[in-house]
Amino acid sequence: MSTLIEARGLIKDFGDFRAVNNVSFQVEAGEIFGLLGPNGAGKTTTLRMLSGLLTPSGGEAIMNSHSMQKEQMAARRSLGFLTGDMDLYRRLNPRELLMYFGKLYETPKAELNARVDRLIEAFGITPFVDRHCEKLSTGQKQRVSIARTLVHDPKIVVLDEPTTGLDIMASEFILQFIKKMAREEGKALIFSTHNLTEVERLCDRIGIIHEGDLVYLGDVAGIKKQTGQDTLPQAFFELVKEDKMATSSL
Repeated sequence: MSTLIEARGLIKDFGDFRAVNNVSFQVEAGEIFGLLGPNGAGKTTTLRMLSGLLTPSGGEAIMNSHSMQKEQMAARRSLGFLTGDMDLYRRLNPRELLMYFGKLYETPKAELNARVDRLIEAFGITPFVDRHCEKLSTGQKQRVSIARTLVHDPKIVVLDEPTTGLDIMASEFILQFIKKMAREEGKALIFSTHNLTEVERLCDRIGIIHEGDLVYLGDVAGIKKQTGQDTLPQAFFELVKEDKMATSSL
């Protein structure tokens, strides 16, 4: 397998506050990597540095062998990034939206048409493909958002809270599609969520960020063994609690 994502000592300072402190990890082709952390831990800041939305104060983000700081256009061509605060263009329908973003990534027209058709079918968008995005339900919008993330066929996919607000059927559909992308298409995926049950089902390895530091990097079995807990939620809370106690005693 080849390494497609590298976080190399990422640091982000906002004035005197260090939001992310020397975070490093790699994600291989075909791997689903869970990036976890409490609110305010630095998880979203790390994702934004990886995607080029934020410039690191130190360190480097590498996407498919391209530096996000030095070769941003090449790095971004390999990346599909879904974040919870990105909205759809309200007056476009799903097909128009997918075509628009495909053209932004300079996808050849014949290839783009076929790819949009495949995504519309794969995500079950056909019943509402001609409806303006402002009139779609939460689940329908999320399907379109993920299709938009994939329209240029990126090797790397970063999904921040992809199942938030979805019912159980829609969530299961998204989870199965994520698994298929990694296992069958060999994409490298970062899956960030507060739903630890989904992480336990889906992720090959996880990284946990707490107060800006990467406090765990490994598989789910490893964190359970390290903390002596039976489930990932229990292990997560135990690790974060121990790290906070250790920090406060310094």
